[in-house]
Amino acid sequence: MIRPLAVTQAELPPGLVAIPVRTALVRTGDDLPALIARAVRGIASAGDVVAVSETAVAIAQGELVPAEYVRPSRLAYALSRRAGVLATVNQPESLQLVIDRVGAGKVIYAAAMHVLGRLRGRRGVFYEIMGEAVTAIDGYTGTLPPYERAIVLSPREPDNFAELVARRAGVACAVVDANDLAKAKVLGASKRVARASVERALLSNPHGNGDEQTPIVVLKWRGEGANPLLDAETPA
Repeated sequence: MIRPLAVTQAELPPGLVAIPVRTALVRTGDDLPALIARAVRGIASAGDVVAVSETAVAIAQGELVPAEYVRPSRLAYALSRRAGVLATVNQPESLQLVIDRVGAGKVIYAAAMHVLGRLRGRRGVFYEIMGEAVTAIDGYTGTLPPYERAIVLSPREPDNFAELVARRAGVACAVVDANDLAKAKVLGASKRVARASVERALLSNPHGNGDEQTPIVVLKWRGEGANPLLDAETPA
């Protein structure tokens, strides 16, 4: 069963409305563009943007690794114990995937620079150095069952995926990475999307990071003037 859910608008920019849409559980191999098109029928219309969770896209594409398949090294265990509780790399399995991707040397260097940065009052140095190697991995904590022990990687070709959804659903689309830390990033979008506006609209994370099962959020503009969700230079 697919149905929209109510969401508080207090934290959204004035004039923007976010409608989370509950879907069936997304599984690897699903035709996600078709699922999205069915889900937003009667809800989304011209001028709206359908924001799709990057986790759902990655799962449908099979871009995930069960934590049980990863054997963390001593380095992964040692460094993960020193990471913050909300950091993906506080999980040794997730950190091991980072080590496998960029090498132990770079991880050790980034960790050392992180310590020096903290001594100088600067935070986040590890993540600045590691960049995509860390942001491409979502840890397993808080993921909806049966994926609670799955490490989800970045979706493949998010721009192409968004364009496919836009064609199937007849409405602009963005693939987004949003969380409960008031951060949102558009990883891919169809040509009609004003990415910065979509990111601002999703700072309150209407997708949710728990068991909401709402990987789709329909963004609507109800304010006065030009629709900020769409690029003014691109026809709607």
